[in-house]
Amino acid sequence: MAEAALDAVRRELREFPAAARELSVPLAVPYLDEPPTPLHFYRDWVCPNRPCIIRNALQHWPALQKWSFPYLRATVGSIEVSVAVTPDGYADAVRGDRFMMPAECRLPLSYVLDVLEGQTQHPGVLYVQKQCSNLLTELPQLLPDLESHVPWASEALGKMPDAVNFWLGDVAAVTSLHKDHYENLYCVVSGEKHFLLHPPSDRPFIPYELYTPATYHLTEEGSFNVVDEEAMEKVPWIPLDPLAPDLARYPGYGQARALCCTVQAGEMLYLPALWFHHVQQSHGCIAVNYWYDMEYDLKYSYFQLLDSLTKASGLD
Repeated sequence: MAEAALDAVRRELREFPAAARELSVPLAVPYLDEPPTPLHFYRDWVCPNRPCIIRNALQHWPALQKWSFPYLRATVGSIEVSVAVTPDGYADAVRGDRFMMPAECRLPLSYVLDVLEGQTQHPGVLYVQKQCSNLLTELPQLLPDLESHVPWASEALGKMPDAVNFWLGDVAAVTSLHKDHYENLYCVVSGEKHFLLHPPSDRPFIPYELYTPATYHLTEEGSFNVVDEEAMEKVPWIPLDPLAPDLARYPGYGQARALCCTVQAGEMLYLPALWFHHVQQSHGCIAVNYWYDMEYDLKYSYFQLLDSLTKASGLD
């Protein structure tokens, strides 16, 4: 009897993503030709938890014309920034049987630019990706070139962003599949970003496993040591590479349906809270994103229920 009930729950969970997709998930990420009003943004995108790419939202930013490598060198080149360094471009990702975190180095931004341009060598792959409002804390000199928040989004959401982050990195730097509890407005200033997205309703097909956390340590000789973080609890993370999924090991993922989009310079992606995303970029891409804390409302509670049922039923 209990096994039959469990089978019924699993069947419902497997059928849920397709039903949700049919009702509310677009076949492709839609484009808006101009920024929405606060009312339209909240009603048409935030409430239904739907992503979109917004054009002509950054045209008034001086950064769009100014932010070249020479300009950054002249304006903030001497400033030391926090840089994630990994042997293969994967920071905060499953590598083997560990959840690997990057080596964190403090480097002058001009040195990072030199490495990206091939003028000097540095071990591993560099990525300026410190997600604790690093634009405000490390590079405030760049603030006159953009806005400290997105006014129509701040009005729609009734709050200011929790963080404003600056991103600059190598083409080899990859952000592994994950989700955040933020309404994310991701603005590409130069180059392009490639996003692979899954709606929260795909959770029954997206595997999680627990991993021992470890950190890369960069030696003076330029090699990487793996150091386990023994004081930290195990980290639940998605082990799967959505670009080359191991369907023999994770057959359920074969039923998930990703949305892929490229965000070009001058465009803004609205990435709703709890959407799974995997990110790649063109070499030397420069971007800024705004994280607004999500509302922990009934939608959040329903997602937590979906997550708990997926785990409890053994679909993970």
